[in-house]
Amino acid sequence: MTQSFDAALQAFAPALPLAVALSGGADSTALLLACARRWPGQVLAIHVHHGLQAAADGFERHCAALCQGLDVPLVVQRLDARHAPGQSPEDAARQARYQAFEAFARDPIQNNAIKSIALAQHADDQAETLLLALSRGAGVAGLAAMPARWERAGLVWHRPLLQVAGAEVRRWLRAQGQAWVEDPSNTDERFTRNRIRAQLLPALDSAFPAFRDTFARSADNAAQAAELLHEMAQQDLALVGVPPQIKALQGLSRARQANVLRHWLRHAHHTTPAAAQLGELLDQIQACTTRGHQIRIKVGRGFVVRSGSGLDWSSPLNTR
Repeated sequence: MTQSFDAALQAFAPALPLAVALSGGADSTALLLACARRWPGQVLAIHVHHGLQAAADGFERHCAALCQGLDVPLVVQRLDARHAPGQSPEDAARQARYQAFEAFARDPIQNNAIKSIALAQHADDQAETLLLALSRGAGVAGLAAMPARWERAGLVWHRPLLQVAGAEVRRWLRAQGQAWVEDPSNTDERFTRNRIRAQLLPALDSAFPAFRDTFARSADNAAQAAELLHEMAQQDLALVGVPPQIKALQGLSRARQANVLRHWLRHAHHTTPAAAQLGELLDQIQACTTRGHQIRIKVGRGFVVRSGSGLDWSSPLNTR
């Protein structure tokens, strides 16, 4: 169920000291303000300067003034978040932010023994993420959307506002008399997420006022399903071997073959097959009944090939 801002913060119990990711927008400003009041002297802020727009310097100045007024240390991480060919600008900026946070976490001098990092995504952001995943035909891992808590780079990460509506966050912040900055790129509807925010969420709010709660339940169900698939993939990978043996794969159902092959490719070779690529690979495994049957299928950044009685991975560097 959606919560009030105060109820969400009351339920938030991170290990201290805590770092708050601060963009200067309403959500992160509210989160930092509430955390600084609750745990004085135990909170610092991390601001990522993406260098992508002229307004970025103004964001940094706002964050510096806010932190000075709250007596909160501020760490500014500067980076180049320009996207690579074929990569979305949103995804490039998101990955760059996490890299900046992790670089901070790995610095034993700068991070001041930080144990937790808090991010300010809220219930509307969760709904947007789910709709974005649906628009891309994502599987259950994508439909699980954003977790409220996870571990990465030796830290515990939190999203304490995931059950708070975006409008509630802003109402709370206005009641405190606290200003924030608006990122002009958030209204640029060339970006899919912004179109979802501007066009779909208001329509959902009108037609299905409880959509934040129902979407959150669907995301939770997908997360549980993804966890079960992960556990099954680990068990099946132990059964079929690393690299996978074709005969052992043929003993599994097609759905379990797909699951274990995705797991193998993701964890052993850091690539994810497209649906068409995986379907072709499964067809070839089914047809592979003779010693002379060859397999060589483009998957992600390389090729899955037959090597003796099993499958192997060939990168572009060693593929002719």
